[in-house]
Amino acid sequence: MPGSDVAAGVVGPFAGLDVPWLLRLRAEVRRDHPFLIWAPFDAPARSWTYGAFHDRVGALAAGFAARGVKPGEYVLIHLDNCIESLLAWFACAELGAIAVTTNTRSAATEVAYFADHCGAVAAITQPAYAELVAANCRNLRWMAVTDHDGGVAPPQGHAVPRAERFEALFGDSADRPHRAADPQAPCSVQYTSGTTSRPKAVLWTHANALWGAKVNAAHQDLHAGDVHQTYLPLFHTNALAYSMLASLWVGASCVIQPRFSASRFWRVAAEHRCTWTSTIPFCMKALLEREIPKQHTFRLWGSAICEPPAFAAFGIKIIGWWGMTETITHGIIGEVDQPNTPMAIGRAAAEYVIRVTDDDGAPTALGETGNLAIRGIPGLSLFKEYLYNEAATRDSFDADGFFLTGDRVTLLDNGFIKFGDRAKDMLKVGGENVAASEIEQVVIMVPGVREAAVVARKHPMLDEVPVVFVIPEAGIAGAPATLQDDILAACRKALADFKVPREVRLVDDMPRSTLEKVAKAELRKLLT
Repeated sequence: MPGSDVAAGVVGPFAGLDVPWLLRLRAEVRRDHPFLIWAPFDAPARSWTYGAFHDRVGALAAGFAARGVKPGEYVLIHLDNCIESLLAWFACAELGAIAVTTNTRSAATEVAYFADHCGAVAAITQPAYAELVAANCRNLRWMAVTDHDGGVAPPQGHAVPRAERFEALFGDSADRPHRAADPQAPCSVQYTSGTTSRPKAVLWTHANALWGAKVNAAHQDLHAGDVHQTYLPLFHTNALAYSMLASLWVGASCVIQPRFSASRFWRVAAEHRCTWTSTIPFCMKALLEREIPKQHTFRLWGSAICEPPAFAAFGIKIIGWWGMTETITHGIIGEVDQPNTPMAIGRAAAEYVIRVTDDDGAPTALGETGNLAIRGIPGLSLFKEYLYNEAATRDSFDADGFFLTGDRVTLLDNGFIKFGDRAKDMLKVGGENVAASEIEQVVIMVPGVREAAVVARKHPMLDEVPVVFVIPEAGIAGAPATLQDDILAACRKALADFKVPREVRLVDDMPRSTLEKVAKAELRKLLT
Protein backbone atom coordinates (compact mmCIF):
# COMPACT_ATOMS: atom_id res chain seq x y z
CA MET A 1 0.00 0.00 0.00
CA PRO A 2 1.51 3.38 -0.98
CA GLY A 3 2.75 5.41 1.95
CA SER A 4 2.37 2.60 4.49
CA ASP A 5 6.05 2.27 5.39
CA VAL A 6 7.42 4.68 7.97
CA ALA A 7 11.01 5.73 7.27
CA ALA A 8 13.62 4.51 9.73
CA GLY A 9 14.22 6.92 12.56
CA VAL A 10 10.95 8.83 12.15
CA VAL A 11 9.27 9.44 15.51
CA GLY A 12 5.48 9.47 15.45
CA PRO A 13 3.34 11.80 17.58
CA PHE A 14 2.20 8.92 19.80
CA ALA A 15 5.48 7.00 20.19
CA GLY A 16 5.28 4.83 23.30
CA LEU A 17 1.60 5.66 23.84
CA ASP A 18 -1.72 3.88 23.37
CA VAL A 19 -5.39 4.17 24.35
CA PRO A 20 -4.93 2.80 27.91
CA TRP A 21 -2.29 5.49 28.46
CA LEU A 22 -4.80 8.24 27.62
CA LEU A 23 -7.51 6.87 29.90
CA ARG A 24 -5.00 6.34 32.72
CA LEU A 25 -3.68 9.89 32.31
CA ARG A 26 -7.17 11.39 32.56
CA ALA A 27 -7.93 9.22 35.61
CA GLU A 28 -4.83 10.62 37.28
CA VAL A 29 -5.30 14.31 36.53
CA ARG A 30 -9.14 14.51 36.39
CA ARG A 31 -10.04 11.64 38.69
CA ASP A 32 -13.20 13.16 40.19
CA HIS A 33 -14.41 14.98 37.07
CA PRO A 34 -17.40 13.43 35.25
CA PHE A 35 -16.34 11.64 32.09
CA LEU A 36 -19.44 9.73 30.97
CA ILE A 37 -23.01 10.57 31.94
CA TRP A 38 -25.52 7.90 30.98
CA ALA A 39 -28.89 9.53 30.32
CA PRO A 40 -31.51 6.83 29.65
CA PHE A 41 -34.97 7.95 28.63
CA ASP A 42 -37.03 6.73 31.58
CA ALA A 43 -34.61 6.64 34.49
CA PRO A 44 -32.36 9.13 36.33
CA ALA A 45 -28.98 9.88 34.74
CA ARG A 46 -25.89 8.22 36.19
CA SER A 47 -22.38 9.65 36.07
CA TRP A 48 -18.98 7.94 35.88
CA THR A 49 -15.97 10.01 36.88
CA TYR A 50 -12.69 9.48 35.06
CA GLY A 51 -11.33 7.61 38.05
CA ALA A 52 -14.35 5.36 38.49
CA PHE A 53 -14.54 4.55 34.78
CA HIS A 54 -10.82 3.73 34.64
CA ASP A 55 -11.18 1.35 37.59
CA ARG A 56 -14.19 -0.34 36.04
CA VAL A 57 -12.39 -0.78 32.70
CA GLY A 58 -9.50 -2.44 34.53
CA ALA A 59 -11.85 -4.83 36.27
CA LEU A 60 -13.52 -5.78 32.98
CA ALA A 61 -10.18 -6.25 31.23
CA ALA A 62 -9.15 -8.59 34.06
CA GLY A 63 -12.40 -10.48 33.56
CA PHE A 64 -11.80 -10.79 29.83
CA ALA A 65 -8.32 -12.17 30.48
CA ALA A 66 -9.68 -14.64 33.03
CA ARG A 67 -12.07 -15.95 30.36
CA GLY A 68 -9.21 -16.58 27.98
CA VAL A 69 -9.30 -13.55 25.70
CA LYS A 70 -5.75 -12.90 24.52
CA PRO A 71 -4.03 -9.90 22.91
CA GLY A 72 -4.71 -9.85 19.19
CA GLU A 73 -8.07 -11.64 19.45
CA TYR A 74 -11.34 -10.07 18.33
CA VAL A 75 -14.37 -9.34 20.55
CA LEU A 76 -17.72 -8.53 18.93
CA ILE A 77 -19.60 -5.63 20.57
CA HIS A 78 -23.18 -5.63 19.28
CA LEU A 79 -24.81 -2.99 21.46
CA ASP A 80 -26.96 0.09 21.16
CA ASN A 81 -25.65 3.16 22.99
CA CYS A 82 -24.94 2.34 26.63
CA ILE A 83 -22.07 2.55 29.10
CA GLU A 84 -21.40 -1.17 28.68
CA SER A 85 -20.40 -0.63 25.05
CA LEU A 86 -17.67 1.81 26.08
CA LEU A 87 -16.53 -0.33 29.01
CA ALA A 88 -16.11 -3.25 26.61
CA TRP A 89 -14.33 -1.12 23.98
CA PHE A 90 -11.78 0.23 26.47
CA ALA A 91 -11.36 -3.16 28.18
CA CYS A 92 -10.36 -4.66 24.83
CA ALA A 93 -7.85 -1.84 24.33
CA GLU A 94 -6.45 -2.43 27.83
CA LEU A 95 -5.98 -6.13 27.20
CA GLY A 96 -4.66 -5.75 23.67
CA ALA A 97 -7.70 -7.40 22.13
CA ILE A 98 -9.51 -5.76 19.21
CA ALA A 99 -13.03 -4.38 19.70
CA VAL A 100 -15.33 -5.03 16.74
CA THR A 101 -18.28 -2.64 16.96
CA THR A 102 -21.20 -3.63 14.72
CA ASN A 103 -24.37 -1.91 13.56
CA THR A 104 -27.29 -3.20 15.62
CA ARG A 105 -29.64 -2.81 12.64
CA SER A 106 -27.73 -5.55 10.84
CA ALA A 107 -29.54 -8.60 9.52
CA ALA A 108 -28.76 -12.13 10.70
CA THR A 109 -26.57 -12.92 7.69
CA GLU A 110 -24.57 -9.73 8.24
CA VAL A 111 -23.98 -10.52 11.93
CA ALA A 112 -22.82 -14.01 10.96
CA TYR A 113 -20.46 -12.51 8.38
CA PHE A 114 -18.98 -10.03 10.88
CA ALA A 115 -18.24 -12.71 13.46
CA ASP A 116 -16.85 -15.22 10.98
CA HIS A 117 -14.81 -12.70 9.00
CA CYS A 118 -12.92 -11.25 11.96
CA GLY A 119 -12.82 -14.55 13.86
CA ALA A 120 -14.49 -13.17 16.98
CA VAL A 121 -13.82 -15.30 20.07
CA ALA A 122 -16.45 -13.62 22.27
CA ALA A 123 -19.41 -11.28 21.97
CA ILE A 124 -21.07 -8.65 24.15
CA THR A 125 -24.70 -7.87 23.35
CA GLN A 126 -28.05 -6.97 24.92
CA PRO A 127 -31.30 -8.87 25.46
CA ALA A 128 -32.96 -7.66 22.24
CA TYR A 129 -30.14 -9.09 20.12
CA ALA A 130 -29.02 -12.02 22.25
CA GLU A 131 -30.85 -14.72 20.30
CA LEU A 132 -29.69 -13.23 16.99
CA VAL A 133 -26.05 -13.25 18.08
CA ALA A 134 -26.25 -16.71 19.64
CA ALA A 135 -27.82 -18.22 16.54
CA ASN A 136 -25.49 -16.64 14.00
CA CYS A 137 -22.11 -16.35 15.73
CA ARG A 138 -21.42 -20.04 16.04
CA ASN A 139 -17.68 -20.01 16.73
CA LEU A 140 -17.67 -17.88 19.88
CA ARG A 141 -16.05 -19.26 22.98
CA TRP A 142 -18.52 -17.28 25.10
CA MET A 143 -20.99 -14.40 24.96
CA ALA A 144 -22.35 -12.03 27.57
CA VAL A 145 -25.62 -10.11 27.70
CA THR A 146 -26.38 -6.84 29.49
CA ASP A 147 -29.42 -6.59 31.73
CA HIS A 148 -31.14 -3.83 29.73
CA ASP A 149 -31.89 -2.56 26.23
CA GLY A 150 -30.68 1.02 26.06
CA GLY A 151 -31.79 1.65 29.63
CA VAL A 152 -35.10 -0.23 29.29
CA ALA A 153 -35.79 -3.48 31.12
CA PRO A 154 -36.17 -6.28 28.55
CA PRO A 155 -39.36 -8.27 28.05
CA GLN A 156 -39.39 -11.91 29.02
CA GLY A 157 -38.24 -14.56 26.60
CA HIS A 158 -34.75 -13.38 25.72
CA ALA A 159 -32.83 -15.89 27.79
CA VAL A 160 -29.91 -17.49 25.96
CA PRO A 161 -28.78 -20.64 27.81
CA ARG A 162 -25.07 -20.32 27.08
CA ALA A 163 -24.80 -16.58 27.72
CA GLU A 164 -23.29 -14.96 30.79
CA ARG A 165 -24.55 -11.82 32.47
CA PHE A 166 -22.38 -8.86 31.53
CA GLU A 167 -22.06 -7.88 35.19
CA ALA A 168 -20.54 -11.31 35.95
CA LEU A 169 -17.56 -10.62 33.68
CA PHE A 170 -15.79 -8.19 36.00
CA GLY A 171 -12.73 -9.23 37.92
CA ASP A 172 -10.52 -7.21 40.27
CA SER A 173 -9.17 -3.93 38.93
CA ALA A 174 -5.89 -4.72 40.69
CA ASP A 175 -5.50 -7.63 38.25
CA ARG A 176 -5.85 -5.48 35.15
CA PRO A 177 -3.52 -6.76 32.44
CA HIS A 178 -0.32 -4.86 31.66
CA ARG A 179 1.51 -4.85 28.35
CA ALA A 180 4.02 -2.67 26.56
CA ALA A 181 2.38 0.23 24.73
CA ASP A 182 2.51 -0.14 20.95
CA PRO A 183 0.80 2.66 19.00
CA GLN A 184 0.76 0.50 15.84
CA ALA A 185 -1.00 -2.40 17.54
CA PRO A 186 -4.55 -3.10 16.27
CA CYS A 187 -7.20 -1.36 18.38
CA SER A 188 -10.65 -1.63 16.83
CA VAL A 189 -12.67 -2.58 13.75
CA GLN A 190 -15.75 -1.02 12.19
CA TYR A 191 -17.53 -2.55 9.22
CA THR A 192 -18.41 -0.10 6.47
CA SER A 193 -21.82 -0.23 4.84
CA GLY A 194 -21.86 -2.56 1.87
CA THR A 195 -23.71 -1.67 -1.35
CA THR A 196 -22.84 -4.13 -4.08
CA SER A 197 -20.26 -6.10 -2.09
CA ARG A 198 -19.63 -7.35 1.43
CA PRO A 199 -18.90 -4.66 4.05
CA LYS A 200 -15.19 -4.02 4.52
CA ALA A 201 -13.62 -4.19 7.98
CA VAL A 202 -11.81 -0.90 8.69
CA LEU A 203 -8.92 -1.58 11.08
CA TRP A 204 -7.71 1.20 13.40
CA THR A 205 -4.47 1.12 15.35
CA HIS A 206 -4.06 2.65 18.80
CA ALA A 207 -2.31 5.55 17.06
CA ASN A 208 -5.42 5.98 14.87
CA ALA A 209 -7.63 6.23 17.95
CA LEU A 210 -5.29 8.74 19.62
CA TRP A 211 -5.12 10.73 16.39
CA GLY A 212 -8.91 10.83 16.30
CA ALA A 213 -9.04 11.99 19.92
CA LYS A 214 -6.47 14.75 19.55
CA VAL A 215 -7.33 16.10 16.10
CA ASN A 216 -11.10 15.95 16.59
CA ALA A 217 -10.74 17.92 19.82
CA ALA A 218 -8.65 20.54 18.04
CA HIS A 219 -10.98 20.81 15.04
CA GLN A 220 -13.99 21.19 17.33
CA ASP A 221 -12.34 23.62 19.78
CA LEU A 222 -13.16 21.29 22.68
CA HIS A 223 -11.94 22.14 26.18
CA ALA A 224 -12.00 20.55 29.63
CA GLY A 225 -15.14 22.45 30.62
CA ASP A 226 -17.21 21.28 27.66
CA VAL A 227 -20.12 18.85 27.88
CA HIS A 228 -20.69 16.91 24.67
CA GLN A 229 -24.23 15.60 24.10
CA THR A 230 -23.99 12.29 22.23
CA TYR A 231 -26.90 10.35 20.76
CA LEU A 232 -25.56 9.15 17.40
CA PRO A 233 -24.55 5.45 17.52
CA LEU A 234 -21.30 4.62 19.30
CA PHE A 235 -20.56 1.83 16.81
CA HIS A 236 -19.85 4.58 14.28
CA THR A 237 -16.83 6.89 13.95
CA ASN A 238 -18.86 10.05 14.53
CA ALA A 239 -19.96 9.33 18.09
CA LEU A 240 -16.96 7.17 18.96
CA ALA A 241 -14.21 9.54 17.79
CA TYR A 242 -15.74 12.97 17.13
CA SER A 243 -17.63 12.93 20.44
CA MET A 244 -16.32 10.44 23.00
CA LEU A 245 -12.60 10.17 22.21
CA ALA A 246 -12.32 13.92 21.60
CA SER A 247 -13.91 14.57 24.99
CA LEU A 248 -11.49 12.13 26.61
CA TRP A 249 -8.49 13.87 25.04
CA VAL A 250 -9.27 17.21 26.73
CA GLY A 251 -10.80 15.82 29.93
CA ALA A 252 -14.33 17.00 29.12
CA SER A 253 -17.66 15.30 29.87
CA CYS A 254 -19.75 13.26 27.44
CA VAL A 255 -23.50 12.73 27.90
CA ILE A 256 -24.56 9.43 26.32
CA GLN A 257 -28.19 8.95 25.27
CA PRO A 258 -29.63 5.66 23.97
CA ARG A 259 -30.45 7.31 20.61
CA PHE A 260 -31.73 10.57 19.23
CA SER A 261 -35.03 11.78 20.66
CA ALA A 262 -36.42 15.16 19.57
CA SER A 263 -38.81 15.22 22.53
CA ARG A 264 -36.00 14.68 25.07
CA PHE A 265 -33.14 16.57 23.43
CA TRP A 266 -33.55 19.98 25.04
CA ARG A 267 -34.42 18.58 28.48
CA VAL A 268 -31.19 16.55 28.57
CA ALA A 269 -29.21 19.50 27.19
CA ALA A 270 -30.54 21.77 29.94
CA GLU A 271 -30.10 19.22 32.74
CA HIS A 272 -26.42 18.67 31.97
CA ARG A 273 -25.62 22.15 30.58
CA CYS A 274 -24.41 20.74 27.28
CA THR A 275 -22.14 22.96 25.20
CA TRP A 276 -21.45 20.81 22.12
CA THR A 277 -23.20 18.25 19.98
CA SER A 278 -22.42 16.39 16.79
CA THR A 279 -25.62 16.15 14.78
CA ILE A 280 -27.04 15.39 11.35
CA PRO A 281 -29.68 17.17 9.22
CA PHE A 282 -32.25 14.45 10.01
CA CYS A 283 -32.04 15.34 13.71
CA MET A 284 -31.96 19.11 13.17
CA LYS A 285 -35.09 19.05 11.07
CA ALA A 286 -36.90 17.06 13.77
CA LEU A 287 -35.81 19.65 16.36
CA LEU A 288 -37.18 22.50 14.22
CA GLU A 289 -40.63 21.03 14.72
CA ARG A 290 -40.35 21.58 18.49
CA GLU A 291 -40.05 24.69 20.59
CA ILE A 292 -36.48 25.98 20.74
CA PRO A 293 -35.50 27.27 24.20
CA LYS A 294 -34.62 30.95 24.37
CA GLN A 295 -31.80 30.12 26.78
CA HIS A 296 -29.40 27.22 26.43
CA THR A 297 -25.67 26.57 26.92
CA PHE A 298 -24.67 25.30 23.48
CA ARG A 299 -21.81 27.20 21.83
CA LEU A 300 -21.15 24.98 18.79
CA TRP A 301 -22.72 22.20 16.78
CA GLY A 302 -20.96 20.08 14.18
CA SER A 303 -22.79 18.69 11.18
CA ALA A 304 -22.40 17.90 7.50
CA ILE A 305 -22.83 21.53 6.37
CA CYS A 306 -21.54 24.92 7.54
CA GLU A 307 -24.20 27.39 8.67
CA PRO A 308 -27.15 25.87 6.79
CA PRO A 309 -29.69 28.72 6.43
CA ALA A 310 -32.62 26.40 7.09
CA PHE A 311 -31.36 25.84 10.64
CA ALA A 312 -30.50 29.42 11.60
CA ALA A 313 -33.45 29.32 14.03
CA PHE A 314 -31.28 27.53 16.59
CA GLY A 315 -29.02 30.57 16.94
CA ILE A 316 -25.97 28.29 17.24
CA LYS A 317 -22.84 28.35 15.11
CA ILE A 318 -22.82 25.15 13.06
CA ILE A 319 -19.53 24.04 11.55
CA GLY A 320 -19.51 21.61 8.65
CA TRP A 321 -17.18 18.69 8.20
CA TRP A 322 -16.40 15.72 6.03
CA GLY A 323 -14.80 12.47 7.11
CA MET A 324 -15.04 8.71 6.80
CA THR A 325 -14.36 5.69 8.97
CA GLU A 326 -11.12 5.38 7.01
CA THR A 327 -10.00 8.96 7.87
CA ILE A 328 -10.76 8.73 11.62
CA THR A 329 -11.30 12.49 11.79
CA HIS A 330 -12.31 15.29 9.42
CA GLY A 331 -10.37 15.69 6.21
CA ILE A 332 -12.41 18.83 5.53
CA ILE A 333 -13.53 21.05 8.41
CA GLY A 334 -15.43 24.29 8.96
CA GLU A 335 -13.92 27.27 10.77
CA VAL A 336 -14.74 27.74 14.45
CA ASP A 337 -13.34 31.29 14.76
CA GLN A 338 -14.00 32.68 11.27
CA PRO A 339 -17.04 33.01 9.00
CA ASN A 340 -17.88 29.99 6.88
CA THR A 341 -19.47 29.83 3.46
CA PRO A 342 -23.04 28.65 4.10
CA MET A 343 -23.76 25.15 2.74
CA ALA A 344 -20.04 24.37 2.35
CA ILE A 345 -18.49 21.52 4.33
CA GLY A 346 -15.40 23.57 5.18
CA ARG A 347 -11.81 23.88 4.02
CA ALA A 348 -9.13 21.23 3.64
CA ALA A 349 -7.88 20.22 7.09
CA ALA A 350 -4.25 21.13 7.79
CA GLU A 351 -3.39 17.57 8.78
CA TYR A 352 -4.13 16.06 5.35
CA VAL A 353 -3.58 16.65 1.65
CA ILE A 354 -6.87 16.99 -0.23
CA ARG A 355 -7.04 16.50 -4.00
CA VAL A 356 -10.00 17.13 -6.35
CA THR A 357 -9.72 15.95 -9.97
CA ASP A 358 -11.89 15.08 -12.93
CA ASP A 359 -12.29 11.53 -14.22
CA ASP A 360 -9.09 11.89 -16.26
CA GLY A 361 -7.03 13.01 -13.26
CA ALA A 362 -6.82 16.69 -14.24
CA PRO A 363 -7.28 19.31 -11.47
CA THR A 364 -10.86 20.48 -11.07
CA ALA A 365 -11.52 24.16 -11.81
CA LEU A 366 -13.18 26.57 -9.39
CA GLY A 367 -16.92 26.02 -9.44
CA GLU A 368 -16.60 22.55 -10.93
CA THR A 369 -17.27 19.19 -9.29
CA GLY A 370 -14.64 16.49 -9.13
CA ASN A 371 -13.52 13.33 -7.38
CA LEU A 372 -12.25 13.70 -3.82
CA ALA A 373 -9.06 11.95 -2.70
CA ILE A 374 -7.12 12.37 0.54
CA ARG A 375 -3.55 11.58 1.56
CA GLY A 376 -2.35 10.86 5.07
CA ILE A 377 -0.33 8.24 6.91
CA PRO A 378 -1.88 4.74 7.14
CA GLY A 379 -2.01 3.60 10.73
CA LEU A 380 -1.93 7.18 11.99
CA SER A 381 -4.10 9.69 10.10
CA LEU A 382 -5.65 7.06 7.83
CA PHE A 383 -6.90 3.58 8.71
CA LYS A 384 -4.32 0.79 8.85
CA GLU A 385 -5.99 -1.55 6.34
CA TYR A 386 -9.13 -3.42 5.41
CA LEU A 387 -8.87 -6.49 7.60
CA TYR A 388 -8.07 -9.69 5.68
CA ASN A 389 -8.59 -7.91 2.36
CA GLU A 390 -5.27 -6.89 0.83
CA ALA A 391 -6.78 -6.36 -2.60
CA ALA A 392 -9.40 -3.90 -1.34
CA THR A 393 -6.77 -2.04 0.67
CA ARG A 394 -4.45 -1.80 -2.30
CA ASP A 395 -7.18 -0.78 -4.73
CA SER A 396 -8.44 2.01 -2.47
CA PHE A 397 -5.16 3.95 -2.93
CA ASP A 398 -3.72 5.36 -6.14
CA ALA A 399 -0.07 5.32 -7.20
CA ASP A 400 0.60 8.59 -5.34
CA GLY A 401 -0.73 7.27 -2.04
CA PHE A 402 -4.07 9.09 -2.15
CA PHE A 403 -7.07 7.30 -0.67
CA LEU A 404 -9.90 7.27 -3.20
CA THR A 405 -12.99 8.27 -1.23
CA GLY A 406 -15.71 7.73 -3.83
CA ASP A 407 -17.11 11.17 -2.94
CA ARG A 408 -17.48 14.11 -5.31
CA VAL A 409 -17.10 17.73 -4.18
CA THR A 410 -17.30 21.21 -5.69
CA LEU A 411 -14.56 23.82 -5.27
CA LEU A 412 -15.81 27.23 -4.04
CA ASP A 413 -14.11 30.60 -3.47
CA ASN A 414 -11.55 31.07 -0.68
CA GLY A 415 -10.73 27.38 -0.38
CA PHE A 416 -14.18 26.29 0.70
CA ILE A 417 -15.52 22.98 -0.54
CA LYS A 418 -19.12 21.88 -1.04
CA PHE A 419 -20.20 18.26 -0.96
CA GLY A 420 -21.47 16.96 -4.28
CA ASP A 421 -22.46 13.33 -3.93
CA ARG A 422 -21.20 9.83 -3.63
CA ALA A 423 -19.99 8.72 -7.05
CA LYS A 424 -22.57 5.94 -6.93
CA ASP A 425 -25.29 8.55 -6.26
CA MET A 426 -24.65 10.32 -9.54
CA LEU A 427 -27.37 9.72 -12.12
CA LYS A 428 -26.77 9.69 -15.87
CA VAL A 429 -29.95 11.13 -17.44
CA GLY A 430 -29.79 11.19 -21.23
CA GLY A 431 -26.03 11.79 -21.11
CA GLU A 432 -26.33 14.51 -18.42
CA ASN A 433 -24.73 14.06 -14.98
CA VAL A 434 -27.25 14.68 -12.19
CA ALA A 435 -26.42 14.71 -8.47
CA ALA A 436 -29.10 13.14 -6.32
CA SER A 437 -28.28 15.61 -3.55
CA GLU A 438 -29.09 18.59 -5.77
CA ILE A 439 -32.66 17.34 -6.22
CA GLU A 440 -32.97 16.37 -2.56
CA GLN A 441 -32.00 19.88 -1.43
CA VAL A 442 -34.95 21.28 -3.41
CA VAL A 443 -37.46 18.68 -2.26
CA ILE A 444 -36.58 18.91 1.43
CA MET A 445 -37.55 22.59 1.53
CA VAL A 446 -41.11 21.92 0.29
CA PRO A 447 -43.59 22.42 3.17
CA GLY A 448 -44.85 19.08 4.43
CA VAL A 449 -41.66 17.14 3.60
CA ARG A 450 -39.70 15.60 6.44
CA GLU A 451 -37.07 13.70 4.43
CA ALA A 452 -36.28 12.96 0.80
CA ALA A 453 -34.04 10.49 -1.02
CA VAL A 454 -33.43 10.38 -4.77
CA VAL A 455 -32.38 7.25 -6.63
CA ALA A 456 -32.13 6.29 -10.29
CA ARG A 457 -34.65 4.18 -12.16
CA LYS A 458 -33.55 2.51 -15.36
CA HIS A 459 -35.03 4.02 -18.54
CA PRO A 460 -34.97 2.43 -22.00
CA MET A 461 -33.96 5.64 -23.80
CA LEU A 462 -32.45 7.99 -21.22
CA ASP A 463 -30.44 5.30 -19.34
CA GLU A 464 -31.63 6.60 -15.94
CA VAL A 465 -34.28 8.96 -14.57
CA PRO A 466 -34.65 10.32 -11.00
CA VAL A 467 -37.29 9.05 -8.59
CA VAL A 468 -37.72 10.67 -5.18
CA PHE A 469 -38.91 8.87 -2.06
CA VAL A 470 -40.46 11.27 0.46
CA ILE A 471 -41.43 10.91 4.11
CA PRO A 472 -44.19 13.46 4.81
CA GLU A 473 -44.00 15.36 8.10
CA ALA A 474 -47.35 13.97 9.22
CA GLY A 475 -46.92 10.56 7.58
CA ILE A 476 -48.72 9.38 4.49
CA ALA A 477 -52.10 9.51 6.19
CA GLY A 478 -51.66 13.16 7.17
CA ALA A 479 -49.91 14.38 4.02
CA PRO A 480 -51.56 17.22 2.07
CA ALA A 481 -53.38 15.92 -0.99
CA THR A 482 -51.26 18.23 -3.15
CA LEU A 483 -47.87 17.26 -1.70
CA GLN A 484 -46.65 15.29 -4.72
CA ASP A 485 -47.74 18.06 -7.11
CA ASP A 486 -46.10 20.67 -4.85
CA ILE A 487 -42.82 18.76 -4.94
CA LEU A 488 -42.83 18.49 -8.71
CA ALA A 489 -43.72 22.17 -9.06
CA ALA A 490 -40.79 23.17 -6.81
CA CYS A 491 -38.42 20.99 -8.83
CA ARG A 492 -39.60 22.41 -12.15
CA LYS A 493 -39.00 25.90 -10.80
CA ALA A 494 -35.53 25.25 -9.40
CA LEU A 495 -34.04 22.56 -11.63
CA ALA A 496 -33.34 21.85 -15.28
CA ASP A 497 -36.05 19.72 -16.86
CA PHE A 498 -33.91 16.56 -17.02
CA LYS A 499 -33.34 16.80 -13.25
CA VAL A 500 -37.05 16.85 -12.36
CA PRO A 501 -38.14 13.55 -10.74
CA ARG A 502 -40.26 11.31 -12.92
CA GLU A 503 -42.07 10.01 -9.86
CA VAL A 504 -42.70 11.02 -6.24
CA ARG A 505 -43.28 8.11 -3.88
CA LEU A 506 -44.64 8.86 -0.41
CA VAL A 507 -43.47 6.47 2.32
CA ASP A 508 -43.76 6.37 6.09
CA ASP A 509 -40.13 5.28 6.53
CA MET A 510 -37.06 4.30 4.53
CA PRO A 511 -34.47 1.54 4.95
CA ARG A 512 -31.55 2.79 7.02
CA SER A 513 -27.86 2.14 7.41
CA THR A 514 -25.44 3.69 9.90
CA LEU A 515 -26.13 7.19 11.25
CA GLU A 516 -29.73 7.07 10.04
CA LYS A 517 -28.48 7.39 6.47
CA VAL A 518 -30.95 6.12 3.91
CA ALA A 519 -29.91 2.76 2.45
CA LYS A 520 -30.31 3.76 -1.18
CA ALA A 521 -29.37 0.32 -2.45
CA GLU A 522 -32.57 -0.94 -0.82
CA LEU A 523 -34.62 1.87 -2.37
CA ARG A 524 -33.26 0.98 -5.80
CA LYS A 525 -34.49 -2.57 -5.30
CA LEU A 526 -38.01 -1.21 -4.81
CA LEU A 527 -37.83 0.29 -8.31
CA THR A 528 -36.91 -3.01 -9.96
